[in-house]
Amino acid sequence: MKTDKLNILSPPERIDVLGVGVSVIDLDQAVAHILDWIESGARHYVCVTGVHGVMECRRDPHLKEMHNASGLTVPDGMPLVWAGHLYGCSHMGRVYGPDLMLEICRESEKKGYTHFLYGGNEGKAEALKQSLTHKFPGLKVVGVRQDTFGPLNPEEEAELINLVAETRPDFFWVGVSTPKQIKFMAEYLPKLETKVMLGVGAAFDFHTGLIRDAPDWVKNIGMQWLHRLCQEPRRLWKRYLVNNPLFIYEFGRQLVKDKAGRRRKSR
Repeated sequence: MKTDKLNILSPPERIDVLGVGVSVIDLDQAVAHILDWIESGARHYVCVTGVHGVMECRRDPHLKEMHNASGLTVPDGMPLVWAGHLYGCSHMGRVYGPDLMLEICRESEKKGYTHFLYGGNEGKAEALKQSLTHKFPGLKVVGVRQDTFGPLNPEEEAELINLVAETRPDFFWVGVSTPKQIKFMAEYLPKLETKVMLGVGAAFDFHTGLIRDAPDWVKNIGMQWLHRLCQEPRRLWKRYLVNNPLFIYEFGRQLVKDKAGRRRKSR
């Protein structure tokens, strides 16, 4: 894992994918940027986004604004990586949420950074803490809290704010779902005494063994969605069987329009 200094104080370029600015980045570069924020004291949230997130932004302009206001909006799925390649960004790579979590934890074990885990039903965040500290015995997880599965009421919000103020974690991991986790981070980054918030959704399930991760070859050909659909068909059928074809159609239209515009300019 390389964390050599790049020009990481400058935000990476973004490509427009149906109105969402997706960072032109790979996993190593994403980790380098995020660690630089910790060292420099910058405060940001990270959107780990795939086709589902982009299509939700098509339906919700406010959600799109939140993605575009992030410190990074990284390509969680291969379709967004391929979109970058089609726009000439051949160095763009997948930044898969569960992998990003492990790499940040690996670096944190060396440097002493602290973590707070927020999300899941009862016991999931604690189980994730046990899983991560088993992999990284020196990792400091200073707080856990389960998801409330709804907006925080004033008492719950005050409790969370006070708990985070006591622990002051460097990293605050949000493991709920898209778009809820994006809205949560945008609202609560200004309210919580933490440096970097990351929305990693199903990483909580993968790292606690509740969902089986796909083999690498399945991920590399862009078929991880089918692997997940087979495990959770009732919950995910609409996300994949409606969003995926619609994304291909809409992004295809964007590509044709952009190519036509470039041809007009070149005349």
